[in-house]
Amino acid sequence: MTTSLPGPASGQNATEHSAAESTEHHPDHRLFGLATFLVADGMTFAGFFAAYLTFRAVNPLPEGAIYELELLLPSINTVLLLVSSFTFHRAGSALKRDDRQLCRRWLLITATLGLLFLAAQLKEYFSLPFGLTDNLYGSTFYAITGFHGLHVTLGSLMILIIWWQSREGGRVSSQNRFPLEATELYWHFVDGIWVVLYGILYLL
Repeated sequence: MTTSLPGPASGQNATEHSAAESTEHHPDHRLFGLATFLVADGMTFAGFFAAYLTFRAVNPLPEGAIYELELLLPSINTVLLLVSSFTFHRAGSALKRDDRQLCRRWLLITATLGLLFLAAQLKEYFSLPFGLTDNLYGSTFYAITGFHGLHVTLGSLMILIIWWQSREGGRVSSQNRFPLEATELYWHFVDGIWVVLYGILYLL
């Protein structure tokens, strides 16, 4: 009796079965890894906020060293970021329905809102009555807002990359939503940090 060797088809089936088993036994932890990174990043912001509140409480600056900030531009920026979280969510919902055209439209709106935020922040910087090295307050203010602005810059670039990758034939699709979902989680984090920052720096 002779034993027949598995042909190409059976070998391919075995390979696919092995890949499926590998995927089943190794779940995707990428979002968990991103969430862990954001927690660590949030601790950096918490350190900035704690330092600012501490020096204001135990080491008051001389009269006139802490300026009364204008609220118009920061308030507009708050609205821009909150609206951008909504538009990003709409982009994700559109991608789940495999509506790439609508998804890309919402992504472009979201990126535009992020860039408008940065433009307004730069305008505020040029109008402030203090500089980076004037005193401890100025140094901390620019450090916190500048660090957050860096996050908005990176987030806006990431959104534009996702916008490009979600075109027809791109790697972002209803079957591969991780790049968009990861960027959306990051963007919501950046928006949440701004709300805290706005309350501490501008309203307290």
